[in-house]
Amino acid sequence: MGTSTVNISAAQVKELREKTGAPMMDCKQALNDAKGDMEQAVVILRKKGVASMQKKAARMTSEGSVASYIHAGGKIGVLVEVNCESDFVARTEDFKELVHDIAMHVAASDPKFIRKEDVTAEDLAREKGIYLAQAKASGKPDHIAEKMVAGKMEKFYEEVCLYEQPFIKDQTVSISQLIAAKIGKLGENITVRRFARFKVGDVGETIAISKPSETKEE
Repeated sequence: MGTSTVNISAAQVKELREKTGAPMMDCKQALNDAKGDMEQAVVILRKKGVASMQKKAARMTSEGSVASYIHAGGKIGVLVEVNCESDFVARTEDFKELVHDIAMHVAASDPKFIRKEDVTAEDLAREKGIYLAQAKASGKPDHIAEKMVAGKMEKFYEEVCLYEQPFIKDQTVSISQLIAAKIGKLGENITVRRFARFKVGDVGETIAISKPSETKEE
């Protein structure tokens, strides 16, 4: 069978760009690769964004901005610091939109940590112990119990880690993927450095600070 040429319209490219924020040429290429399938093109761009994020992860993020978000009639407040590589990117509307969306997400979803690596050893040991006891109590053999614990730990990370949570404005995208899309568009590494969340009536507050990544020089 011969390879058919797919005609990609400017309107399709524009629609994909609005959906993902990716550069125009990347959108056109993704639509070509997906043979005009918009949903598949979105998946292709998300994968590209994650790959781009991994390549840029070792680059220093010493610029950025702090944003606040007040929600629910003044009952919940969030401060978040998001870093990038240059002041130029920090002042772009795309970056400001990302910081605002992350602050709003923290207010709504109440994560306890930023990344998986930030979960404390004590919290990990406690959760694993609970899940292992539950699995064994159900009579499962050890090798099955371990698999059950691994599955529940992934769910635990999704519940408590900001990067693993589904974005409140689009549940098909995680916060990590949301950031990856901006990295792909803006061409700089972007990281969430820290956040604080306060809720009226709660004893204490949620404060999360990301540990420095241990990366190797290439």
